[in-house]
Amino acid sequence: MNNVCAYSKADLLALKSKLELEYAAYQARNLKLDMSRGKPASTQLDLSNDILTSTLTTYTTDDKTDTRNYGGLVGITEARKLFSDLLDIPVEKIIVGGNSSLNMMYDNMIRHMLFGTHGCTPWSKLDKVRFLCPAPGYDRHFAICEELGIEMINVPMTSNGPDMDFVEQACAADDSIKGIWCVPLYSNPQGICYSDETVDRLAKMKAAPDFRIFWDNAYGVHHIFAERKLKDIFKACEEAGNPNRPYYFFSTSKITFPGAGIALLATSTDNLEEVKKHMGIQTIGYDKINQLRTVNFLKNAENVRAHMRKQAKELKPKFNVVLETLDRELTGSGLAEWEKPDGGYFVAVDTLDGCAKATVKLAKEAGVTMTGAGATFPYKKDPRDRNIRIAPTYPTYEELKVAIELFCLCVKLAGVNKLLETAE
Repeated sequence: MNNVCAYSKADLLALKSKLELEYAAYQARNLKLDMSRGKPASTQLDLSNDILTSTLTTYTTDDKTDTRNYGGLVGITEARKLFSDLLDIPVEKIIVGGNSSLNMMYDNMIRHMLFGTHGCTPWSKLDKVRFLCPAPGYDRHFAICEELGIEMINVPMTSNGPDMDFVEQACAADDSIKGIWCVPLYSNPQGICYSDETVDRLAKMKAAPDFRIFWDNAYGVHHIFAERKLKDIFKACEEAGNPNRPYYFFSTSKITFPGAGIALLATSTDNLEEVKKHMGIQTIGYDKINQLRTVNFLKNAENVRAHMRKQAKELKPKFNVVLETLDRELTGSGLAEWEKPDGGYFVAVDTLDGCAKATVKLAKEAGVTMTGAGATFPYKKDPRDRNIRIAPTYPTYEELKVAIELFCLCVKLAGVNKLLETAE
C-alpha cells in the first residue's frame, strides 16, 4: 500500500469513502469476535488432557513426602528439579507454589511493602516508592503497583529491552525507585527479547540497596518461529555483586492449564530464607498433589520442550495469518508499525499517534473486541495513544482471519480520519 501520509486531501477523502463502504459491509455481518486476552485455545488445552485422565500410582514423593498431608513449604523436590533443569536455575533457589505466578508476584510485593528486605525500611513507611515500568508492558504488573500506591515511571522499550540509558540514569539519581518489572523473553506485548548487554546492565547498575528486579519470564519456553536464549540473570547479578537483586517468576499456566498449573519464585538463598519466614505464616504449604500430577505429566525438561513444540505447531498458523495480513494491508502505508515476534503470545501494533483508541472503538463497533487502548501502559494512559495489543491465540483460525482483516481496515480508517484533521 502506498504511503497514505503523503496523500492530498482529495486523495484522503476518496480513500475515506472507499474504506467506509468496506467497514459498513463488515458491520452488516453482525460479527462477534474476540482478540482481547492472551488465553489458550481449546486445541492447546487439549494437549494437556492426560493430566485429567491419568491416575497417580503413588502420593509419595521420592524423598518420602506424603503429598496428601501438610508441609512442604518450598514445594515437592520433583517439581523443583523439573524447573531447575528446564530453566537452568539451581534447585536451592526455587520455591514451587500454587497455580499463579501473578499471585507470587503480588505476595512478594506485599512483603516488601510491609516488612522491607534485609534490614531496609519497609516500602510502605517511605514517603515515596517508585517502580520502573517498561512500556508497552503487562497490564497486571501495573495494576499491582497502582493498587499499592506505588508510583509508576514509564520506561521506553527498544529492540533490546528497556532503554537502559534511561533506567541507569533514573536509578542512580533516585533512591525512591525500588524496582523494575521485566518480561525478558518475548515481552508482553511486543515480543522483544532482552539482549545480553541489557541483562548485564540491569545486574550491575547503581541503584538503591533494596532495588529489586521482578523477572517475570512468563514466556521462557514459548518459542514459535525461533528459539531465543536469555542470559542468566542470577549469574549476572552475582558477578556484579548484587545477588539479592532478582526475583524470578514462571508458571505452567500457558504450558498446561491456566488456573490449574503450578508456579515458581526463584531468588538468592538469602532472599529465599526471608520469603520462607513470611510465607510460613501465610501457608503451611501449597497443593502438593497438583504439583505431583503436573510433574507426572510433564516428566522432564526435554518432554516440556517437546510439549511446547506441539503448542508452537498450534500457534504458528495463527501468528502467520496475523503477520501476513498486517504486511499485506499496512506495509508501506505509513499508518502502522509492528515487529515480528519469535515467540510468546502477542503481536503489538503502533498506529499513527492519536489513533489507538479510535481504532479499537471502530473494531468494537464492527464486532471485534480488542484489548483496550492504553492497557499496555501504566495508569492505562498511552502518552501517544498508538499501541494496540493483538492476542491471536484464542480465536479459531477462521475467526482470526476475519478479525485481523477488519482490524487492518480500522487502522486505515482511523489513520485517514486523523490525517484529514490537518490536511490542506
